[in-house]
Amino acid sequence: MTSKAVKLDDAIYARLKVLAETRQRTPHWLMKEAIRQFLEREEAAEQLRLDTLQRLAQLAADGKVISHDLVDAWLSTWGTETEGQCPVV
Repeated sequence: MTSKAVKLDDAIYARLKVLAETRQRTPHWLMKEAIRQFLEREEAAEQLRLDTLQRLAQLAADGKVISHDLVDAWLSTWGTETEGQCPVV
C-alpha cells in the first residue's frame, strides 16, 4: 500500500475530524472509505453508461430506432388541429 497526500482546506479537515470522532474512526479511515465508495459508485455509473450505449447501438443496427427528426416533427404537431400519429419503426 502506498501513501498519497490529499490537501484539504482547514474547514473541511475540521469537519472530517468531528465526524471521525463521532464515528470513532480516524480521519484517514473516513477518507479511504469515501474514496472507495466514490469509486464503486462512479465505476457502476460508467458501466451503466457503456451498457446503455451498446444497447442503443444494437437497436439502431436492428432498425428499431426512431430518428430524432421524426419524433420532433411529431411532437411539434401536438395541440394543433393536425396532430399526427406517433411514428413507428
